[in-house]
Amino acid sequence: MTSRRFRKEHIVTSVVAVIVDDHERVLLTKRSIPPFQGMWVMPGGKIELGEPIAVALQREVEEEVGLAVEVGRLINVFEHVTPGEENCHYIILFYRCRPLHQELQHNPDEVLEACWVKRIDLGQYPMPEGTRTILGQLFPELQAA
Repeated sequence: MTSRRFRKEHIVTSVVAVIVDDHERVLLTKRSIPPFQGMWVMPGGKIELGEPIAVALQREVEEEVGLAVEVGRLINVFEHVTPGEENCHYIILFYRCRPLHQELQHNPDEVLEACWVKRIDLGQYPMPEGTRTILGQLFPELQAA
């Protein structure tokens, strides 16, 4: 058995809000910063030490798009490990959320654009594979896109 040396001292845990409104529209944001710069994703970010998951999710959504949400069920958990010098290790928790209003005010420091996307139009947006996989769990027709 080969021994592997890990350099990071901790795993970064993040939350992502899959915000679906009553018309089955999903909130997508076009990233202005890495990772996934220029691609469409759902809002989210890192959980701060001592911060409850739901609070972190609500804070990240508010910071990125100015939206208040009700946190619903856990959709899935992803693990992402980046090999090489950085050796980043992320655990990403995806939660379904419901918006408490529709008005968006995106933070240009993180988001180039934010919009409500109809279920039927989701396949037209360039997004990371993980984003497409999560949306495909809610909307099976997206898995074939």
